Formats: sequence, C-alpha cells, structure tokens
Amino acid sequence: MTFAFNWLRALLAAAALGLFTAAPATAQPLEKTSLEKTEVRYQGWTGQVLYPELAEDLGYLAPLKLKWIGNTISGPLDIQTVVTGDVDIGGAFYGAIIKLIATKAPIKAVIGYYGSDENTWQGYYVREDSPIRTARDLIGKKVSVNTLGGHLEFVLREYLARGGLTAEEIKQVTLVVVPPVTGEQALRAGHVDVVTLGDVLRDKALERGGIRRLFADTDLFGNFTGGAYVLRDKFIRDNPATSRKLVEGIAKAIEWARTTPPAEVRARFEKIIAERKRNEDASSIKYWKSTGVAGQGGRITDGELQTWIDWLVKDGILKPGQLKAPDAYTNQFNPYGRSAAAVSK
Repeated sequence: MTFAFNWLRALLAAAALGLFTAAPATAQPLEKTSLEKTEVRYQGWTGQVLYPELAEDLGYLAPLKLKWIGNTISGPLDIQTVVTGDVDIGGAFYGAIIKLIATKAPIKAVIGYYGSDENTWQGYYVREDSPIRTARDLIGKKVSVNTLGGHLEFVLREYLARGGLTAEEIKQVTLVVVPPVTGEQALRAGHVDVVTLGDVLRDKALERGGIRRLFADTDLFGNFTGGAYVLRDKFIRDNPATSRKLVEGIAKAIEWARTTPPAEVRARFEKIIAERKRNEDASSIKYWKSTGVAGQGGRITDGELQTWIDWLVKDGILKPGQLKAPDAYTNQFNPYGRSAAAVSK
C-alpha cells in the first residue's frame, strides 16, 4: 500500500513539473483504456458470416462481445435499426446511408465492409431463353432486388439511364422485393424476368445452369467498395473506446480475409456458422472468393461516397451542396485509415 501511494505521489509530482507530455486521446493505446460498453448488438445474415462475427471469432474484439438479436435481409432496414437504437451497428449501401444522413439521421459510416471486384460482384441474370438483351428490353419487366433503395436498385437505375431510357421509361421497370436466397427460384418459376445474384448465390445458380448474365455492377463502376457499417453519433460520443475497439477489430478481420488464402477463410466461416447453431444452410460458403473491399482495412474515401451523392443529386433526391462526403463518414477509429491523411477525417 505504501509503495502504491508513493508511486502515485511521484507520478503527480512529475506531472506538475511538466515531465509528461499529454498525448492526443486518439493516440492512447486501447489496451490501457477501459471500454464504456462490453456488449454490442447487431443483426446477422442467414448463411453468411459478417466481419464483426469474424473479428470476434479471431479474437480481435475481446473483451468486447457481440449480441445477435436476429437476422435481416436489407441494408437500409439494418441501418434504420441503428437510428432507432434497436442495434448498435448496422451496414448498408453507401447510397442508403447518404439518403438517411441527408434526412438528419444521427449516424456516421465508420468502415467499409463490402464491394465488388473481379472475384466478387452483383450480377443481373435472366433465363437462358429470355429475349431480354439490353436495357430497353426491361421496359414493362420485373426485376428482383433484396430491398428498395439499396445497392441493387441504384445500380439497375444507372444501367437503365446509361441505356438511354427516360425517367418515365425507367418507371415502367417494376422492382420486386425478393429475399436473396429465393431469387433464383423466383426467376426459374417466372415470377420475375431478371434476378439479382451476388457472390455465392450467383455461383450456385450458374452451377445449375439455364441462366445468363445481362450485366454486373462492375460493368458500370469497376472495382469499388459499395457500403459501410454505421454507428450512431451518440454511441460514438458516449463510447469512444468501445467504438475504437469495435472498428479496429472489424478492420483487422477484413484484412485477415483479404490476405488469407480463400480456402482458409471459407473453412473459418464454416466453423463459425456451425458453432453458432442458428439452423441455417452454410453450403453457399464454399463459393466465397474475396471480400470485394477496395480500401485497406475497409478505409473509407471521399470518392466512394461522392459517386452516390452525385447520383442522388442528378436524380433530384438531393439538392446540390446539400451533403458533402466528409460529413457522412469518419476513419478516426480505423487503424488503416488514421495514417492516411488524404482520405481520413
């Protein structure tokens, strides 16, 4: 006890003499900072492993724990539950995030988590015998999407616009909300004319044959990160250490998945799904190829968001200058973003 007291008194004396220089709060090692919250609520996706889940399994979140409250099939709905406070973290397409923030929703994108590249992309498929070949052929047709106002709708609308369709003609293309896992069935049964398929679901469908690709999001935008996880502004303000621990863990998990042989990543995903016992089909995991994330550790850039801000302005949903890219995100908690001054906020 005496030793501890003398040590504390010496420390205070040294501080009074200016022997210690205060470091910025963001530079304080997380290991020496207690977490304000030790549990983070989230929604999962059936048959998939999210990067927070991978981070927890790899030990990157400890002592922070995740609390699964159910599954979702919609990014826009997922981030709405963040706004309402039903979950602490959720992820969605950048366009959906921007639209929500433009309505003064108090959220911030903190780390990119999905995207499209040469191995991982979102494709739009028709039956092999379908007469649909061009954007104009879609007038009067039905196209499946997992949710309205998300990635798949934005990409489709851009495809139609580039195909020369007017705003009135684009309105004649009907969007049908179909859960991703039943999209292929809806196409083969003739309930929709075009189905959107990504990653593992796409490869499973192609393996069965009888469908062909109309176009893909990479045909329009190349390789890009398409969406991010968001946190509430209040959560960040009240829980800075927890926010940092959470984002750092996810960033490390993304980098692990980006740099680890795909077979090893798939094996890890299968193990996680088996151990969480949610009575789900994990067969699609064998088709996983890459993260699709463009930036190291999910680092966000102005350009990723500006693409969709410009699109929303062009479509009349946002006013010019209503929202700037840096207002919608922060890289302050991402260890792969803080050192990149050109893109971090």
